Amino acid sequence: MSRRFSNVCMTLAFMGLFLFLGSSCAKKQVQVSEPPKAAPVQEVKKEAPAPVEDAAAKEAKLRAEKEKQLEKMRKAFEDESIYFDFDKYEIKADAKTTLQKKADFLAANTRYSLRIEGHCDERGTNEYNLALGERRANSAKEFLVALGIAPARITTISYGEERPAVEGSNEDAWSKNRRDEFKLIY
Repeated sequence: MSRRFSNVCMTLAFMGLFLFLGSSCAKKQVQVSEPPKAAPVQEVKKEAPAPVEDAAAKEAKLRAEKEKQLEKMRKAFEDESIYFDFDKYEIKADAKTTLQKKADFLAANTRYSLRIEGHCDERGTNEYNLALGERRANSAKEFLVALGIAPARITTISYGEERPAVEGSNEDAWSKNRRDEFKLIY
């Protein structure tokens, strides 16, 4: 019995210990504190992303801008004539500068060909003025060819006195009619 007695005693001792520990835990009150309140969150409005242009649209826009700029340059090219002295077809110094700019444009824009139109004032016969207008146009062509423009890209025509830039029978009008005009051909 002693063995049995000691087992019972042990069991009672363990039970007592569990009851003691359990009762001391039950007496403790656990305080649960609330988590600290967070500051209110401000809504951040996000702007919708700008629509992304596709590559084809960007390319078309750039091409249109380039064409617009080229059209402006083409107009400036055609609006600038060169002028000659009475009964002469030699290229003057200021005309050489103008022709150099035209050669630079033609070299950079090989899709264009050029027509040079020779003009005269009203003095002289129609036949004489047609021949003089042709010599004036050919002088400009030769100058441009010397600057590196292919002769096949340049044609000439003479209008003689038939297409005056300015009407009148005085030196001011005549000086504006003795000219070469330049027309781009695409």
